[in-house]
Amino acid sequence: MTEVSSLTGRLLVATPALADPNFDRAVVLLLDHDEEGSLGVVLNRPTPVGVGDILETWAGLAGEPGVVFQGGPVSLDSALGLAVIPGEEGPLGWRRVHGAIGLVDLEAPPELLAASLGSLRIFAGYAGWGPGQLEEELSEGAWYVVESEPGDVSSPRPEALWRSVLRRQRNELAMVATYPDDPSLN
Repeated sequence: MTEVSSLTGRLLVATPALADPNFDRAVVLLLDHDEEGSLGVVLNRPTPVGVGDILETWAGLAGEPGVVFQGGPVSLDSALGLAVIPGEEGPLGWRRVHGAIGLVDLEAPPELLAASLGSLRIFAGYAGWGPGQLEEELSEGAWYVVESEPGDVSSPRPEALWRSVLRRQRNELAMVATYPDDPSLN
């Protein structure tokens, strides 16, 4: 098998041509990517469910909007916590994924992390790809791969994230941000 270059910490931005409704205009942060597969969370799918409704002890640390996000179509009954913590060392109960972005151990007492967290985002489920599956989707043109920024995880306007991530690109991808929601109305 050919060696896979890790895309961990990068964003997958759904192309307008991606037909899967689970990923329509999705922005996925890759938390793990290697020869065994890939795992990420969709950053721009807020649900109407408040964090306090399912993880009451973490509700006070959740950033705005204080709701659970649908992280992807896999394991919707499980929760992942992501937080941005700058600096060299993160607190106990937090594991760095890429740069200042890391996973929060939701089994840990929230007070262990409270002083370090700027905000927390909770995801129900995740997006997953088996070995080679993501590479195949990339070769088919389903995704744009771009650099993430720490603010992507805690964007206060997640519904605008797809356009804003594309708009900040310094190439032809910036023009894709203007692609209409429904091209048939053009």
